[in-house]
Amino acid sequence: MDKVRVRFAPSPTGPLHIGGVRTALFNYLFAKHHGGDFLLRIEDTDRTRFVPGAEEYIKESLEWAGIFTDESPWNPGECGPYRQSERKDIYMQYAQRLIDEGNAYYAFDTSEELEEMRERLKAANVANQQYNSITRMQMKNSLTLSEEEVKERIASGEPYVIRLKVPRKEEIRLNDMVRGWVMVHAHTIDDKILMKSDGMPTYHLANVVDDHLMKITHVIRGEEWLPSAPLHVLLYRFLGWEDTMPQFAHLPLLLKPDGNGKLSKRDGDRLGFSVFPLEWTDPTTGDKSSGYKQDGFLPDAFINFLAFLGWAPGTTEEIFSMDELIERFTIERVGKAGTKFDFDKAKWYNQQYLKEKDDNELAQYLLEDLKAEGIECSQEKAAKVANQLKERVTFPNEFWPKGKFYFVAPDSYDEKVVRKKWKPEVAAALGDYANAIRGIEEFNAENAHTQLNDTLAAHDMKIGQVMQALRVAVSGVGNGPDLMIMQEILGKEEVASRIETAIEKLNA
Repeated sequence: MDKVRVRFAPSPTGPLHIGGVRTALFNYLFAKHHGGDFLLRIEDTDRTRFVPGAEEYIKESLEWAGIFTDESPWNPGECGPYRQSERKDIYMQYAQRLIDEGNAYYAFDTSEELEEMRERLKAANVANQQYNSITRMQMKNSLTLSEEEVKERIASGEPYVIRLKVPRKEEIRLNDMVRGWVMVHAHTIDDKILMKSDGMPTYHLANVVDDHLMKITHVIRGEEWLPSAPLHVLLYRFLGWEDTMPQFAHLPLLLKPDGNGKLSKRDGDRLGFSVFPLEWTDPTTGDKSSGYKQDGFLPDAFINFLAFLGWAPGTTEEIFSMDELIERFTIERVGKAGTKFDFDKAKWYNQQYLKEKDDNELAQYLLEDLKAEGIECSQEKAAKVANQLKERVTFPNEFWPKGKFYFVAPDSYDEKVVRKKWKPEVAAALGDYANAIRGIEEFNAENAHTQLNDTLAAHDMKIGQVMQALRVAVSGVGNGPDLMIMQEILGKEEVASRIETAIEKLNA
C-alpha cells in the first residue's frame, strides 16, 4: 500500500457538528494506524454560506479533542493551498478538459427555464424531473446549440454553468470499505453542475480534483455522501485517474437518541445536550450554543465516546486512550447501521476518566471555582477534597457545589435525617465527641474513628445510631464521601465547632 493519506474537508458554514468531529476522528485514527498523514481542507466554495469565525472554530475544536493535522491551512505542506477558494484556477482547467474531451458541456438555461422543464416532466408523470441524458437535448446548452452560438454567448458574458455529461446506459460500481459493492445505474444520476455561474466549482468537481492532487488514498466520510460516490467515480474515470482513485468508506449516520432520524442541533436543544464540541456564538444573531468543553467534558473521554459511535473493538473493553484507539482501529470494525446517540453514555465516559485523573490536576478545577467565590484554599487541601469527591461527580464543575461543605459550615440541615436520627441522647454523645477530639494531638481519620467508638461505648450506643446525625452536623447533608476523612480534611477545631453549632440549632 502507498503511504496512507486521508483528509477531513469541512465547510466553514457554522460550528462543527459532533458528527463532523467523529468523521475527523475516524480519518485520523485510520491514518495513524497505518503510519499515514491526516490532512484538513476547507471546502469554502459556497461563499454565500461562509460564516466568519467558523474556520477558527474547526481548528480549535479538533485541537481540543487531540486531533492534529499533518497538513492544513494552518500547517501547510506541499499540496496547498488548503482552502478551495484559493484553488479556483485549478478547477477551471479540469472543467475545460472535461468539455474538450466530450465529458462535460456548457449550459445556459435560466432558473425559469429549468423550472419550466421540471413542470413539463411532472405533467407528463415522469418520476425524476432531472437535467439528465434525456432532458439535456431539449435544453439550452452546448450540445443543442451550434459551436458559434456557444462562443458568442460566452463572449457576451451570458451566465452559464458547466455540467457533467453522464452516460445514459451504464452501471457504475464501487467497492466501499464499509458497505461492500455499491452499484448504481447511470440513468438515475442527473448531469450535475461542476462549475457554477460565479466561476466557483461545486463540491463534486472540487473534491475529486483536490483529492487527486493531494494524493488522497482513502476517502472516509459520512453516509450522506454515498449517493454522490458513483458520480465521483465517473469523474475519476473521465479525468484519467481511475487507476489511482482513492478507496471509499462511508460511515454510518449518527442518529437521534430514539433512533428516528439523523441527529441535529435541534435534537440537542430539545433534549438538553450539546451537539458541538465547543461553545459557539452565532455572529449574526448572538445566539449561544453549548459545547462539550464548556459543559465539563474531558477531551479524552469525549474522544473515547465518539470512537464507539459506529466502531467497536470486537471485545468487551470500553476504555481506550487515543494511542490505544490508533493501535486497534480498523475500518473493518466500522458498522453499516446508524448508531444512536446516547448522552448518558457520554457522561459515563466522562465519569470514568475523571476518576482516573491525578488529584492535583483535578484540584485546579476546584481552585478556580473557589477563587471565583473568594475562598482561599491550599493546593494540598483542594487535592484531598478532589480525591474524596471524584467518585461522586460527572463533571469537574461539580466539585464546588458538591463539596461546598468542605469550605463553608452548613447553615441548614437535612430535615429527613434530623427527624429520623437527631435525638437528645445522640446530641449528648456528639457533644462529648466534640470535646474529646479537641484533645487529640494528631487528628486524622483513624484517630477520629477511634475516638468516636470510645465516646459511643461510654454512652452505651452503637455507631449506626449517630453516624448520619454526625454527618449532618458536620456537612448539613445526609450522605457523602468518607466521614472520617472528611473530618481529617476539615480539622478538629472546625469539626468540633460545627457539631456544637448543630446541637445549639437543632436542640433549640
